[in-house]
Amino acid sequence: MAKTPPPADTTPDAPTGAGKNRPTPTRAEQEAARKRPLVANTKEARARAKTELAAQREKARIGMANGDERYLTPRDRGPQRRFARDYTDAGWHFGELVMPLLVIVILFALVPNTAVVFYAYIGLWAYLLFVVADMIMLSRKVKKLAAAKWGDRREKGLGWYAAMRSVQMRFMRLPKPQVKRGEYPS
Repeated sequence: MAKTPPPADTTPDAPTGAGKNRPTPTRAEQEAARKRPLVANTKEARARAKTELAAQREKARIGMANGDERYLTPRDRGPQRRFARDYTDAGWHFGELVMPLLVIVILFALVPNTAVVFYAYIGLWAYLLFVVADMIMLSRKVKKLAAAKWGDRREKGLGWYAAMRSVQMRFMRLPKPQVKRGEYPS
């Protein structure tokens, strides 16, 4: 009582395998079909790659300016570095005005009176002493607060990091300041 299977559809137009119903390609045709450059060398591909790279760089620049941890350099990453940045950005520091003061001293150096030039340089050196003293006090304060907050897990170099940030003008700092003046972190 075996049943016979239904007859399969055997239409001659249906391809039954690869290479059937057409002549087999020659070796030269097969090699020519496989050839392509390893690196796309077209103008369009270069232009597309250039725009993609520019978009990635712009995204990274904005992320770094906003303080996004993913885009920060290893020097700026971590909660302790953020604490040092925020503490530095919350205060006023003598170092922020070094660059404008240098421009003023250069202008005074153009004056033909040697007494004016002499006193301008003396004033500059006196101001630089205040800057160094401010950097030392800031460094010690940041180290002390970080030790109180994190104990033995405090990173090395936090004081130097904060002191170097205090010398930069506020609008030129990267990552951009995330706190307003007077908003010291807890």
